[in-house]
Amino acid sequence: MSEIRRPRLPLLWLSLLLPLLLSAACVPPAASDAGAAQSFDLGQYVAGPLGAVVVGPDEDIHIRSMAVLTSIGDLGSSMQRAVAMAVADYGPIKGHNVNLGAGLDSQCTPEGGAAAANTVTGDRRVVGVIGTSCSAAAVAASPIISEAGLVMVSPSNTAPSLTSDLRGNAGSNHHPGYFRTSNNDLYEAEAVAEFAFDDLGLRSMAVIHDGDPYTSGLAGAFAAAFEEHGGSAAVATVNKGDTEMVPVLTELAASGPDGLFLPLFPAEGAHVIQQVGQVAGLDRATVIGGAALLDFSVLNLPESEGIYLSAPELHFEHNVNEATGMSGHDLHAAYEEIYNESPTSVYLAHAYDAATILLHAIEEVAVVSGDSLYIDRARLRAALTATHDFAGMIGALTCDRFGDCGTGHLRIVHHTDAAITDLESLPIVYFHLHDEHDESGH
Repeated sequence: MSEIRRPRLPLLWLSLLLPLLLSAACVPPAASDAGAAQSFDLGQYVAGPLGAVVVGPDEDIHIRSMAVLTSIGDLGSSMQRAVAMAVADYGPIKGHNVNLGAGLDSQCTPEGGAAAANTVTGDRRVVGVIGTSCSAAAVAASPIISEAGLVMVSPSNTAPSLTSDLRGNAGSNHHPGYFRTSNNDLYEAEAVAEFAFDDLGLRSMAVIHDGDPYTSGLAGAFAAAFEEHGGSAAVATVNKGDTEMVPVLTELAASGPDGLFLPLFPAEGAHVIQQVGQVAGLDRATVIGGAALLDFSVLNLPESEGIYLSAPELHFEHNVNEATGMSGHDLHAAYEEIYNESPTSVYLAHAYDAATILLHAIEEVAVVSGDSLYIDRARLRAALTATHDFAGMIGALTCDRFGDCGTGHLRIVHHTDAAITDLESLPIVYFHLHDEHDESGH
């Protein structure tokens, strides 16, 4: 791979630089120990309310990745690789290398998210986290990361509860320090509702979710959006791990829906897709899947032919990440060269951008004192919140005060051939661009 040259960023807080070397005694208490009002002195410099991390001479800056590594197809492994590539491309920050450490498996469960977050917060060298993959893991991980004063940037969490309702109201699972480059599911819900009602002419939809924060949040948001367009929606629930879907499908068929929306993960979604044709009243229904079903295990099913799938933007060939100079085409080519296979996640570029906005924010706030760095946790949060029109591979990233940094742009693809499982080869039939001046503050 050719050498990547990137613009060096201006050093901030220059007026605060002191000729004083940091000593071990200068390390602040962890945020959970310090309390909201405590701080410590560094000569004339006073740390913020969350304390700080001091990176000593010849020490690395530590960040971590929390992703699903043992379930849900290849969602997490591709994203973790993208984060590693971003760290390598970005290079050292003010003379200190960035250490990603071993990837932590947050699984796709609250228990996995909590376990990974506790591992992170047990290492006081860590300043920030990329993750999690799934919203269910983030619901448990986010409060732990927040309480420790750290930041967390997710490439693929989409549940509205983690940020806001896009109308200025915090979600039930929102905690300070949480950010994401993926879209709030309210955008996907509106896009699918608009496509189903206006483009496909559907008027009655059946919706199935599994109770997960991601699936239930998207199901409820879609039902509300579809009804606002003038349609009707019946919502049903299955359990994670269910394989026999005919009973719930038969129940839904009684209302005679002309469409079926599946905001499910691949395991349960695949069984629904395979069995829906067996149920009278649904055998001719138009099937639309949520973005989580953009997975090889679903796309190669013969029964999946003909379904529509919502998706984040899939084509980034010409978009360039401003911090590294890497384009979407460069990333894809480098991934294939390094790992000898094509990426398997639609959130590859989201993960790369998530890592670079975190590294960019660290570089902005890190204060040099001799051979050491001082990274204030509160200022790091403020720097991420202040992210505005950062040129990423997925487009211009601007974070609102609740941590939504995504573009809000969605695509819907039509999967007509089970032999085609390359995500970028799926034909796009619908584009959804959200209003940059909506009530979210973007």
